[in-house]
Amino acid sequence: MNRIIKHPISGGRAVVECLKAHNIKLVFGLIGSATMELFDALYGEDAIKFIDVRDERTGAHMADAYARASGSHGVIIAGQNGPGATNLVTGVAQAKAAFSPLLSIAGAISSEHQGKDAFQEVDQQKLFEPITKKTFSIKNTKSIPEDLNKAINLTTQGKCGPVHVNIPRNVLADVEKFDSFYIDKNEKQKIISEKDIEKIILLIEKSSQPVIICGAGIKNSKTYKEAMSLSRKLHIPIASSAGHGDVIPSDYELYAGQMGPRGNKVASSLVKNADLILALGTRLGFNSTFYSYDNISQSAKIVQVDIDPIAIGRYFPIDVGINNDVKLFFESLTSFLKNKDIKTNSRKWSEEFLNSKTLYYKKRDEDADLNSVLIQPSGLFKELRNLMPKNSSVTLDAGTLCLQATDEFNFFEPQSLFTPLDFGLVGFSFAAGLGVKLAKPDSHVFSLMGDGGFGMTISELSTAVSHRINTITIVMNNKSWGAEKAYQRDFYDKRYIGADISSPPFHELAELYGAKGYHVTKLTNLKKAVSDALVCNKPAVINVEVDPDALYSFRKDSFKHRTK
Repeated sequence: MNRIIKHPISGGRAVVECLKAHNIKLVFGLIGSATMELFDALYGEDAIKFIDVRDERTGAHMADAYARASGSHGVIIAGQNGPGATNLVTGVAQAKAAFSPLLSIAGAISSEHQGKDAFQEVDQQKLFEPITKKTFSIKNTKSIPEDLNKAINLTTQGKCGPVHVNIPRNVLADVEKFDSFYIDKNEKQKIISEKDIEKIILLIEKSSQPVIICGAGIKNSKTYKEAMSLSRKLHIPIASSAGHGDVIPSDYELYAGQMGPRGNKVASSLVKNADLILALGTRLGFNSTFYSYDNISQSAKIVQVDIDPIAIGRYFPIDVGINNDVKLFFESLTSFLKNKDIKTNSRKWSEEFLNSKTLYYKKRDEDADLNSVLIQPSGLFKELRNLMPKNSSVTLDAGTLCLQATDEFNFFEPQSLFTPLDFGLVGFSFAAGLGVKLAKPDSHVFSLMGDGGFGMTISELSTAVSHRINTITIVMNNKSWGAEKAYQRDFYDKRYIGADISSPPFHELAELYGAKGYHVTKLTNLKKAVSDALVCNKPAVINVEVDPDALYSFRKDSFKHRTK
């Protein structure tokens, strides 16, 4: 879409026209004096909905999750240079760790004042360069379409990721005539070698214990059905990389769930004992492997397919590496297999896996503690599994309780689980849930987080109420920074400092914001709270009092020096 405007317009209007040309329909932001022309151009603009947020960081989380859930760009505007831009940093860094196609725009001081220690001046170009795919600082009004098009296109070229744009206030205020607001991206697709496909088939035929690891690349390329078809045809179980438990529907028979130190033991066992690993759309990154053969078979042959050239063989030696879009890989493989009769030796391996999977999920339900006086995480998760509507979306924070929830829920479609991934961010979940709900208005969205993380971001309740973004937030309230308290308990002789926190009653605070609040002190009361929240037609906060001693040290390896 490219609208021609013959008369001169401001730089702010040019920015909006570029966003419209890329069919961007929703923008998050916090207004500021540095970008008045941009926000004035958004005023009354029917093609773009503006969601005003209370903090640039949480606005970036909303845009990040919106991008992941919608498959479109997420856009966040920090209206003020200096502090407005610096507030963006955490959210942009989070988006980089999640490979999220985020476009962040910040106002900047006037060009003539740069380098003079002007009011609210900071070197925004250097600030964002390490946490983005690229950072642009637009020098003049005439170059807005060219630079902004490059920025928008770059967020989705190759491996997705955030791109940041600084625009000085004089550039936004000046007027120019523009010929075009849209520049197409010309990406050339690389051909997949038939020899590589033949090598992969040979490895599969020789394997008796293969496993497919599906990562974010499968979700982004919308190829989960192709992955299931390959798995079914060749009798190969599937595990997901960490944080991507939604990559394959939970009810697919040969799907094991999330692998790795924070995944479940069945999926992790597959990867530890495999003789062939087909790593599709995954880096085999930190949260999945800790870069250690403790979490992945050292003797396995590895085939890795990833759109990011840096990822191929970066952490583990590989036998076949294909730097390409997973979708093209499946197309090439399917074409090659069409008239081929592939002999596999993995039936026994698959049958053993299915037995283990059945026993694991049976034990997960049996071991869930529903009867303790104090609410236990295992009981809470079991109840939520039963109470959440089937196609709900879930957002998680970092922290001990959310890490315990990593493989506790069932997902029946991709793009329904959203986590901080390798950035390990506390304070992500609630804001992310708002972005997911805007992308998927017909889906119920449940955001799980601890009391510390929710306390960081509670001001966005007013954003949720103002824009009627009706998510359900489950605050697992254990009155502590749980992960750190667990480490202090287990490795520092219970010398607690800064671990215990106090908070106002979140359910009452939610009501003051105009949302609905529920207080759950007994697990038997959870069903009524969730049932009411699902139909209350408001943002809902369910404050669940969780056993403060139900803590777990996930990174024991980080404290080996304390156990010798």
